[in-house]
This record gives sequence, C-alpha cells and structure tokens, in this order.
Amino acid sequence: MSNELKQIELFADGACSGNPGPGGWGTILRFGGKEKELSGGSADTTNNRMEITAVLEGLKALKYPCRVTVTTDSQYVYNSITKGWAEGWRKNGWIKKDKKPALNADLWEELLNEIAKHEVNFVWIKGHNGHSENERCDALAVAMSEKYKNNKNN
Repeated sequence: MSNELKQIELFADGACSGNPGPGGWGTILRFGGKEKELSGGSADTTNNRMEITAVLEGLKALKYPCRVTVTTDSQYVYNSITKGWAEGWRKNGWIKKDKKPALNADLWEELLNEIAKHEVNFVWIKGHNGHSENERCDALAVAMSEKYKNNKNN
C-alpha cells in the first residue's frame, strides 16, 4: 500500500456487567484533528466480544483503505492479532492448538477481513491508567452496558 493512505488513530474499549451479561463498546476515530465517537452494545455478551467489536466497528466505519493505528487495552485482542493466533485459528477451521473451538470465531473472521483492507498497527496500553482516549472509550462502553442492563431490568 502507498504512502498516500490517510493516517487514522482508532481507540477501542469494551465493557461487560457480568461476564456474560449486558455489555458495551466504545470507539474513537481520529483523523486530522477531527474525532468521531462510536458506541453500541448487547444485552447478553462477554467482555471479550465487546473488545473485538469495538475494533471491528471502528474499522468498518472507514470508507476506504487507511493506515490505522489501533490502541487497545485488551491483551486478548492485541495478542490474538499481533501473535497471529486469530489467523491460525482461521486456518485450522476455528480450532485452537488444544483442539478446542476458538471462541468468538464469527467476530474474528469479520475482524481479519476488515484488517486485510487496511495497513493496521496494534498498540497495547494498560487500561484504567489515565490514557484519555482509553478512558473515554471505557466511559462510552460502560454507558452502553448500563443502557442494556437497564433495558433488561424493565
């Protein structure tokens, strides 16, 4: 890919109240000083599904190939992509080395397909450590989790 690709910063976080339980995700996309916030959730999900979804939805919002730096506090997402685990699970029919099914195969399949459209670099940061964008993504995710929790109780 060429140097003409737009440089996008993508910050992502997921949250879950109970695991499984109501969950939410939050994403910030930044380009040229402008930011766009995205968020969503589910009434019955897991924290890991929300972490993957936050990255996936951010990438899906991009209308053309970009150079993307994804910042996440999820070691599950970071390691699964940067260490090639997700790609390996896909090659093995979503079966892990221990012969157990890979969890979240539907989301990993979609995420790998989105990543292939872009030049993506993943950065892991420690969560709840004062990183402003991560804190904002967490707040978006928690708010969505609360929304689904409250809707479930009504």
